[in-house]
Amino acid sequence: HQRSLRGDKEPAQQQQQQRRTNDNDDDLLAAEKNNNKEEYEKLSSKLLKVLCKLGVARDFLARSECEAALKALHGIPARHFETGWVQHAVGRCHLEAADYEAAAEALRRMRRVEPHRAEGLDLLSTALWHLKEEVELCYLARGAVDLDPRCPEAWCCAGNCLSLQKEHDAAIKCFRRAIAVDPTFAYAFTLCGHEYVANEDFDRAVAAYRHALRVDERHYNAWYGLGAIQYAQQKYDLAEYHFQRALDLNPQSSVLRTYLGMTLHAAGRFREALDHLERAAIMEPKNPQARFQRANVLLSMDRSEDALDELTRVADAAPREASVHFLKGKVCKKLGRLDEAMMAFLFALDLEPKDSNLIKSAIDRLEEPDIDEDEKF
Repeated sequence: HQRSLRGDKEPAQQQQQQRRTNDNDDDLLAAEKNNNKEEYEKLSSKLLKVLCKLGVARDFLARSECEAALKALHGIPARHFETGWVQHAVGRCHLEAADYEAAAEALRRMRRVEPHRAEGLDLLSTALWHLKEEVELCYLARGAVDLDPRCPEAWCCAGNCLSLQKEHDAAIKCFRRAIAVDPTFAYAFTLCGHEYVANEDFDRAVAAYRHALRVDERHYNAWYGLGAIQYAQQKYDLAEYHFQRALDLNPQSSVLRTYLGMTLHAAGRFREALDHLERAAIMEPKNPQARFQRANVLLSMDRSEDALDELTRVADAAPREASVHFLKGKVCKKLGRLDEAMMAFLFALDLEPKDSNLIKSAIDRLEEPDIDEDEKF
């Protein structure tokens, strides 16, 4: 009987011990579940913050507010910043601000972190075109076409490569191939229009720019292209309209504001031209064209001393621009500073021997009375 009682007690103890073990396991699972939930919530919170910053940057970029977009992108954690999408966005910001060195560097990083990414290669090729990096651009074009011949970015790279080599007809074929691959790729139409302009085929250029705007009416490059054609044809009212439309879409562009100032100058609206050119120079100090054109406006207003000050600043920023030294020589002559004028003309002659006849003519007439000269360098 005692054995049977002892035997009954032992299973009861085992059951009680098993229940304690199960309770401990349940507690551990609950604790683990709570820990996983907290960790999941932390990760979700961090991810949402990153996505929020990316969304803010994308919104700024869509409105061409490049500085604000860059600030938002640089607030992203390093491991997310060093991704193809973010570097593409950074490169686009710099490109729209005409900072081609910074744009090329960001887009090169994009290629390093995502070697098989085609999106953004067209922008890299444009930056390299502006920097005259012919060898790197040829290498990029070959690699892009080999990577995916069915994407428009690859053929835009090839077209920019040929354009830099002055092979404009071949470049047009590449851009038309990009359009055939993707008829909704507005940038290919715009680049094709630029090549038609280089060939002085303005009717086809206008048609290409208008096609780009039909695809994307916010494509400010096409508005700029139309404005440049109207400016060359001395249709200044139409040029002003198109440059203003482009500037409305990309108000941070120093280049667009410079062209609008040039148009207003040509139309005889000197005060407005000076205002736009001054704003362009402040927005992008690396853009000497704005101050050079400002000097031209000041000359038209008979403010020779102020024009000379502007040209001196331009010459410091771009010492190898012969046109700057030539104009500086003409201003010095007008002010009676013949020694400075001679020095400026000689600088221009050293930098641009192919225009030697024009410069030598100015030197020969250095001591003659200054007359209204319509010669342009």
